[in-house]
Amino acid sequence: MNATRRFFYGPSPEEQKQKCMSLVRSNDRKLDRDIANLKALETKTRNFILQANKRAQRNPARSQQAAQEMRTFAKELVRVRKQKARVVTSKATLASVGMQVQEAFAMQKIAGSIKSGVGIMKDVNTLVKLPELSGTMRELSQELVRAGIVEEMVSDSLPTDELLEGEDDEAEAEVDKVLGEILKDKVQGAQVPLEPVQPAEAQANEEEEEADAEEMLAQMRGRLEALKS
Repeated sequence: MNATRRFFYGPSPEEQKQKCMSLVRSNDRKLDRDIANLKALETKTRNFILQANKRAQRNPARSQQAAQEMRTFAKELVRVRKQKARVVTSKATLASVGMQVQEAFAMQKIAGSIKSGVGIMKDVNTLVKLPELSGTMRELSQELVRAGIVEEMVSDSLPTDELLEGEDDEAEAEVDKVLGEILKDKVQGAQVPLEPVQPAEAQANEEEEEADAEEMLAQMRGRLEALKS
């Protein structure tokens, strides 16, 4: 019976609401996973910086190379933090969309007419432009049109003030700030020397650590790009 009704009259308002809220919840869970992954990536990157600093202290002859590694990791950390901030902002915007959708359906049920969907359109338009959410947010916008919550499809003609900034090269000041934050307790005073290590063993350990650092940097960049796609 319900299938026949849907065939002739389309889904009911309650079914449309459930579909829209399901899309909102699905995107919210994805953003939670992205935030957790970015937090883990942030912690790993901090550890890479500390490891490079230890290598510089153990072998002053390679301090310049280690310093370059620290700056490279610090630049990646800046990117990770910016991406995490964007995802957190997107999560808040998505929560706003969810509340507005519920309110609009409630108004439709009570008054038999829809509330102006301009606010929803603006928020959905912002989220559509995120690579992480583009596909499902376009699907949500289509469902909102079918339900009569918004009058037209989300398009590029809507305000674009909240477009995400491009991935510009991070300012050196930001990199310096990150290094200062992480190494503030590591650069003051001379450290007590450890037990001497044989040169061949020390060199082997350093080469292994450097190779591991390069491999982890490549993996870290891959994970960050995966979160954007």
